[in-house]
Amino acid sequence: MTSLEIGMMLIGLLVGLVLFGMHIAYALLGVAFLGIWLIRGNIDLSLRMLELTAYSGISDYLFATIPLFVLMGLLVSVSNVGRDTFEVAEVLLRRVLCGLGVATVAANTVFAAVTGVSIASAAVFTRVAVPEMTRHGYKASFSAGTVAGSSVLGMLIPPSLLLIVYGILAEVSIGSMFIAGIVPGIMLALGFVALLMTLAAFAPGFVYSDPKSMGERRTADMVQLSTAEIGLKLIPIVLLVMLVLGGLYTGYFTPTEAGGVGAFGALVIAVARRSLDRRKLWQVMKQTGTVSVSILLLLVAASFYSRMLSIAGLPNAIETLVVESGFGHWGFILLYVLIVLLMGMILDSTSILLIIVPIAAPIAQSLGFDLFHFGIITVIAVEIGLLTPPFGISVFTVHNTLNDPATSVESIFLATLPFILVMLVVLAVVIAVPSIATVFL
Repeated sequence: MTSLEIGMMLIGLLVGLVLFGMHIAYALLGVAFLGIWLIRGNIDLSLRMLELTAYSGISDYLFATIPLFVLMGLLVSVSNVGRDTFEVAEVLLRRVLCGLGVATVAANTVFAAVTGVSIASAAVFTRVAVPEMTRHGYKASFSAGTVAGSSVLGMLIPPSLLLIVYGILAEVSIGSMFIAGIVPGIMLALGFVALLMTLAAFAPGFVYSDPKSMGERRTADMVQLSTAEIGLKLIPIVLLVMLVLGGLYTGYFTPTEAGGVGAFGALVIAVARRSLDRRKLWQVMKQTGTVSVSILLLLVAASFYSRMLSIAGLPNAIETLVVESGFGHWGFILLYVLIVLLMGMILDSTSILLIIVPIAAPIAQSLGFDLFHFGIITVIAVEIGLLTPPFGISVFTVHNTLNDPATSVESIFLATLPFILVMLVVLAVVIAVPSIATVFL
């Protein structure tokens, strides 16, 4: 049996282990260890490479971005910044068609710019936005679907943990990946806004419990805020966004320094708002450690897996196959996106990146793709998996956080379908016009 055949069998084994419930990190480590052993016929070599990878895989200063941005996001979450952002958006957009839905998207967009984690956005706005939307006559399933759909912005609008993970796997600048995500992220947010207004205008039965009464209820009994109160609620989040993203995009901070400054700024906000006692601080620190260690372990495992693929010669073999098959540039990207979308139905976002990027990124580069453009394509396609059944982790997060027996998970999946369509359109546009992702690079 050739090295290539062994490599292909091991990829099948990896997918099988993950589907049967094995943690992705252990599956990657086990398959990579077995692969090197079988290909080279030397277990000592496997052990030695595992030892080297465990150190070199995460020894770079750059990897400190992960715990720092996670800490910043968690501190922002406990500071009730999400609630304040939604209240301000609610006041400013109350006269807009489907105003509370648009406010949810707007607040999620701002919140994504400081957290970078879709699940955090989904959990926060399920508690904040869904009860308010339901109280004002929106269907509970539509409200939950709007939160789930707009929560995916956290994976694209920088800083984003998925962009960090992709940058590490593809060995490209994380700061440049953040910049590449700006325009596609804004496009996606504006697409969601247009979608909500269109649904409210032409399919009100999909949006409202009682469409006929919504004209009178649109501005009634909503949060009232003075200009001073709006300013006080927005100042912390605006300053934090300007501090982190402004410093990063002007080149004043490296990504790691931006994470450190952002975490400190989020701590100052949490202390100033008196929302961080000793117990909450311990919970935040513990959760930061748990999330960060999980991601770093995954990156070590992915690095080991990538080395096994290289030894097997799989990326080169697949590249040759793609070229000889006549697929070419467009055929490859369409097949790649289809595979990622199918994987999104059964695997979480990080697992997809860890499995497919080490194989696909070298092939894409050899076919002439800019790796920053390719990364944005990858992240948008992976984001769609957050909403597609049967996995749909954002949908399940919203459903579990809502904890409402009257709102079934199936109805939330149905409500997210229009958001998936918008994401597919944006994905197609980004594929067709690469400059959307690279315009500021």
